[in-house]
Amino acid sequence: MGGFDWGAVWYSVPYMLRGTVVTLEISFWAMLLATAVGVVMGLISVSDLWLLKVIVRAYVYFVRGTPALVQIFLVYFALPRIGFELSSFWSGVVALAFNSAGFIAEIVRAGLQSIDVGQTEAALSIGMTGRQSIVHILLPQSLRRITPPMTNEVITLLKNSSLLSVISVTELTRAAQLIIAERFVPFELYAALAVYYLVIISVLSRVSEYIERRLA
Repeated sequence: MGGFDWGAVWYSVPYMLRGTVVTLEISFWAMLLATAVGVVMGLISVSDLWLLKVIVRAYVYFVRGTPALVQIFLVYFALPRIGFELSSFWSGVVALAFNSAGFIAEIVRAGLQSIDVGQTEAALSIGMTGRQSIVHILLPQSLRRITPPMTNEVITLLKNSSLLSVISVTELTRAAQLIIAERFVPFELYAALAVYYLVIISVLSRVSEYIERRLA
């Protein structure tokens, strides 16, 4: 039985660090887009716009009922068909945002509906419209409640970014695969890959705990 090839691990460091940067960039842009879309859909979910509510529910149903990998392939191959020629990087951003926005919409909807109905009644009694009560009363109060699940969604999105290796995005997982193909050391590189993800997610978890304490 051969020993652990530390030389391959050290050789991979600069490539893995570049892959880490790409992973963080993709996750940042995807989460930014997903949050914007998800919050809007979450607000629609508790509004009186019944037609838009039906569309949002169908979208959420599709996202929750299909694997993220299938959604990545659909987005990657569908965009050129409708005239959007994007690079693998931006196709990956759109695909991850497409997946995450559905879950964020549900997080926002649940957070808004968790606020006591008396808050809405009080807002309406002083002359606010339903839309104003949601934006100015319910949404700010639900912020503390939706922070933990939103953090979990950020972590899930970051881990799902590893799936983008199938469309040749040279993120962290793809960087490891390329070195494995070159050096034939799958165990060492996948073990190192697990450590990289653990470090990134541990940092995100610490940041989340800090934000939760501040909001409390």
